[in-house]
Amino acid sequence: MTRTPTARDPERATLDKAAGENFPVAPFFLPRAWRVDLMAVYGFARLVDDIGDGDLAPGGADARLLGVSPGEAEDRLVLLDAFEADLRRVFDGIPRHPLLRRLQPTVRRRSLTPEPFLGLIAANRQDQLVTRYETYDDLLAYCELSANPVGRLVLAVTGTSTPERIRRSDAVCTALQIVEHLQDVREDLGRDRIYLPAADMKRFHVQESDLAAPTAGASVRALVAYEAERARGLLNEGAPLVGSVHGRLKLLLAGFVAGGRAVVHAIAAAEYDVLPGPPKPGKTRLLREVGLTLRGEG
Repeated sequence: MTRTPTARDPERATLDKAAGENFPVAPFFLPRAWRVDLMAVYGFARLVDDIGDGDLAPGGADARLLGVSPGEAEDRLVLLDAFEADLRRVFDGIPRHPLLRRLQPTVRRRSLTPEPFLGLIAANRQDQLVTRYETYDDLLAYCELSANPVGRLVLAVTGTSTPERIRRSDAVCTALQIVEHLQDVREDLGRDRIYLPAADMKRFHVQESDLAAPTAGASVRALVAYEAERARGLLNEGAPLVGSVHGRLKLLLAGFVAGGRAVVHAIAAAEYDVLPGPPKPGKTRLLREVGLTLRGEG
């Protein structure tokens, strides 16, 4: 019987969000064992982001599962602390949350270490405390926690980690994070967060109030174009990762790179006006980018 996501079923509600991501999470063409483990990793990453963004299913089920009292169920830092404690049970004990119980066999099968998971938790803690980034380097340091661990976990699950692949993967993941930030400027502002570096905003004469406008003016568009070009450069830097692997993994990684390139194209097609809502590519463009990436073009 198919289960409908409800507040009583936080595990399914979290996993079902995979369909809405900018990149393929565990597509059908991968071996089943990989799909199972990648979905377990996704469940962790999605849940920690939902905690950090205040996007948990209503009703407080996740807080209860983590042993957080009703009086603290809205305190994101308390929830992140409880989530980290439950993560540590994955490596030495019995986790409370069903998504972490799902993760435990993956950790054991793939000999995963705590570090990338802890990085994702640290990124969400940082989101509660840091809402502006002064320089591009500051933003890159945040992406090192918020994005790069995901790619490293994909390589670890598929048994393909090497120092060079990790370096290329980090470039791709950082690019995907920047692209997502560009799509979500308005949404992030609503959470009192700005991921456009303050130094770049100053350079392009953009004020925070400009980001709250219904549509972007020329200065905001120029700033978004500048950051989108940076993301494109990172995608190009990371793209040789695709050619370093073979078979179905090659297609998966091509999907990551192509997804980022397709979003950059969609942002450009919107004339860099991201304020009305996130520009999203169509399937035709995405498939075209996959083909170009597989051929080493783009």
